[in-house]
Amino acid sequence: MKPVHGLAWLASVAALAAVAAAPAAAQKTQLTVYTALETDQLKAYQEGFNKAHPDIEITWVRDSTGIITAKILAEKAAPKADVIMGVAATSMGLFDAEGLLLPYAPAGLARVAAQYRDPKNPPAWVGMDVWGATVCFNTVEAAKRNIPKPETWKDLTKPAYKGQIVMPHPASSGTGFFDVTAWLQLFGEAEGWKFMDGLHENIAQYMHSGSRPCAAAAAGEYVVGISFEYRANREKARGAPIELVFPKEGLGWDLEASGIVKTTQKLDAAKKLLDWSISDAAMALYANNFAIVAVPAMSKPLPNVPADYASRLVKNDFAWAAKNRERILAEWSKRYESKAAPK
Repeated sequence: MKPVHGLAWLASVAALAAVAAAPAAAQKTQLTVYTALETDQLKAYQEGFNKAHPDIEITWVRDSTGIITAKILAEKAAPKADVIMGVAATSMGLFDAEGLLLPYAPAGLARVAAQYRDPKNPPAWVGMDVWGATVCFNTVEAAKRNIPKPETWKDLTKPAYKGQIVMPHPASSGTGFFDVTAWLQLFGEAEGWKFMDGLHENIAQYMHSGSRPCAAAAAGEYVVGISFEYRANREKARGAPIELVFPKEGLGWDLEASGIVKTTQKLDAAKKLLDWSISDAAMALYANNFAIVAVPAMSKPLPNVPADYASRLVKNDFAWAAKNRERILAEWSKRYESKAAPK
């Protein structure tokens, strides 16, 4: 064999180095994660996780809660996700009932408050943070129309608000679903549906996202957008002329939660993501967006959110909401689907 000289030798060394590096690059684990997290949250969470685990690459499949829930249930015979992260606890209860989740106790589980995780041991899912109902009220548009600021849910049934309210569609949005289930639990079923009948009279449109109603109110398209505190705070921080209203009867809420899909072939990586999801580093990121996180010691005050926010949340029966989801959505659709936004 002839000796290799000069540039040819350098090229050979580079080629050998590339071949040697290839297995290391190939070892990066690809993890498919289904989520309903807001798009503008995902980047920070992914960067935080990759600081701890640069060898795992996440492919996010994102949609609104109702849509991602329907997708996961539709795929139950052949699941495509490895992990479900940032999806409502009421949906996680459904997935658990369908046998889709692998029970796992992430490292540091004892720090997570009991009410913010699956009560079974080991749990099928663990909470990340609480997101709750908030009304986005456009003060400029309200002044033009002489519309008063609402203080209660029942205020929104008054004639002054006719055609000026938008809210999330409960089949598409987790925010919409927790609104409906909160009203049924707060007022009782008969009175809850009666309240929603009155509210429906004033609704302009049911939108297919928990964020969109607040964005619409912030843009002045409507006076009132029923939404949640993260999006309301984001819109206000951008300079939108909105006030955040927390109706006095009580606030619907749910948990963003995570769990491992039973059929995953990437179990080690999936466990690392669940471990990270309840770590102090992750909780600190959630606390930038939400007033209540699943590790109470990591919660911190947020602008525009009342200090007693936790005490304003309704007593929420996740098991009841999950068990009755289909029945509630069918009844809701029968009554109110006529004002749903086009999909």
